[in-house]
Amino acid sequence: MRCSLKINNNLYHYDSSSFIDLSIPLNFDGTQPNYFGVEKATAVPYKSGNLIGATKQGGGCNFDVLTLIPHCNGTHTECVGHIVNDNISVHSIITDVLIPVTLITVQPRDGIIHEGQIAVESGFNAGLILRSLPNNESKCSRAYDSDHLPPYFSEEAMNKINVLSVNHLLVDMPTIDPAYDEGRLVNHHIFWGVDQDKHDLDGNPPSSKTITEMIYVPNDVPDDRYLLQIQVANFVSDAAPSRPIIFPIEM
Repeated sequence: MRCSLKINNNLYHYDSSSFIDLSIPLNFDGTQPNYFGVEKATAVPYKSGNLIGATKQGGGCNFDVLTLIPHCNGTHTECVGHIVNDNISVHSIITDVLIPVTLITVQPRDGIIHEGQIAVESGFNAGLILRSLPNNESKCSRAYDSDHLPPYFSEEAMNKINVLSVNHLLVDMPTIDPAYDEGRLVNHHIFWGVDQDKHDLDGNPPSSKTITEMIYVPNDVPDDRYLLQIQVANFVSDAAPSRPIIFPIEM
């Protein structure tokens, strides 16, 4: 379906049936991305007495018990509840159906994404999608550990992202902070406006900003302006599996 909308008094058009999926499918029976060496996400048939949730084992239908860690097992979206004591749920944070975003590609220097590499298109700063180089499909099954460290943002780069009023940050890494930082998560605190080494909101309303990690942006998708939709599992949790999709636009 051909659709139109206005952004900053400019009319844009997009096709609702033509989109690019940035999520990594979570293959319970195959390879998966993994962070910190946590257990793989699993799917096993439910069993209780004579009740079997597998047709191959004589059951009338298939129904599995799924076990996963959203933060470590694949594409997920998280909210400020990730770093505070308050029970903030990501399902209540995302209120926009279509978000104007900019996709950029960066080459980290010494494993760090720097301030000067961050940019957004005017009017398309509500979201920033970052594709890091080198970019290949191994990201869809990569195990990130001390031998395979992901890049991360400098504090100056994260401050710039805030100055640019980015509300939704999407990255193809498992974290925006150094992997082994003694749990400080400095960049998470900067992005969500929570004082460093604190885990409470001091009576302030929770941030409406989100971070989506472990996406994959194919190489044939050009850096440009897009419309973003973040489809997130309706979990009452600080993070949940998600499916971000982007729509190419034209004037």
